[in-house]
Amino acid sequence: MIIDSTYQEHQVFKQLSEYSGFYKSLSFSIFGFVTQGTNAICNIDSYVYSSIQGTLESIKDILIKGRINDSYALLRKYYDSTIINVYSNLYLDDNFSLENFVVEKIDNWIKGKEQLPEYRVMSQYIRKSKKLSQINELLYRDNTYKSIRDRCNDHTHYNFYQNMLINDNEIYLNNRLDALNTFSKDLENIFILHFSYLFYLNDHYMMSSDYVDSLECGITPEEGSQYYVAPFIQKIFDDVIKRNRMDLAEEIKKNTSMKLE
Repeated sequence: MIIDSTYQEHQVFKQLSEYSGFYKSLSFSIFGFVTQGTNAICNIDSYVYSSIQGTLESIKDILIKGRINDSYALLRKYYDSTIINVYSNLYLDDNFSLENFVVEKIDNWIKGKEQLPEYRVMSQYIRKSKKLSQINELLYRDNTYKSIRDRCNDHTHYNFYQNMLINDNEIYLNNRLDALNTFSKDLENIFILHFSYLFYLNDHYMMSSDYVDSLECGITPEEGSQYYVAPFIQKIFDDVIKRNRMDLAEEIKKNTSMKLE
C-alpha cells in the first residue's frame, strides 16, 4: 500500500470521528421528542442520525485503506441522507395540522408502503421553501453544492478514468493528497448544510438535558433552562459552523430563541 503517514494523519479522519460522534449524541438526545404527523412512537430522526453515524464510520474504514473512490460513493449516500432528513422534516412541518394529524406521505415511507420522491424533487422542494429562503440564499451563494454533487456522481459512475485509479492504493499518484483534501472539504460542506437546515427547522433539537433532568428529579427547573443548548451542539457550532461560515451561524442564531452563543 502506498499510503504514507501524511495520508494516515490527514485531518479528514479526525473530521469523520467528530461528525459521527455528533450524530451519535444527537440521536440519543432527541429520542424523546415525538415526531408529529406520523404514527411513530419515538422520534424518527433518532434512527436517521444513528444510520448517518454508521455511514460516516464506514467512510472512515474505507478511506483509511486509501479507497478514495469508494469513499465518494458513501459520501453521496451521506449527502442523500441529509436531503431526505431535511425534506421529511420540512414536509411534515408544512402539512401537519389538527385536521391532518397523520401526514400520509411520510408515514407511509416509515411503514415501507411508499417511496419518497427522487433526489431532484426533494432538493427543489427544499430550495423553493419560503421558510428556508434566508438560509437557502446563504447556502447557495455559489456553486459549491452543485460541484460536490457532480463530484460524487463522477466517482460513483466512473465518469473519468482518474476516478478508478484513485481507488487503487498500490499505485503511486501524485494527486492522492489533493483528492483527499477535496474530499475533506466536501465532507465539511455537507455537514454544514445539514447542520444549518436541521437547526433552522428544529431549533428545539439543540436543547440540553438540564430542563428534563430537573423535572425527572422532582426539582423545579432553572428559569430559562428550556433554552439551554447541549454542550456537544455548541462545540461543533463553534468548531465547524462559526469557523467556516459565520454568515450561516448568524442566521441560525437570529432564527432561534435557544441560547446559542
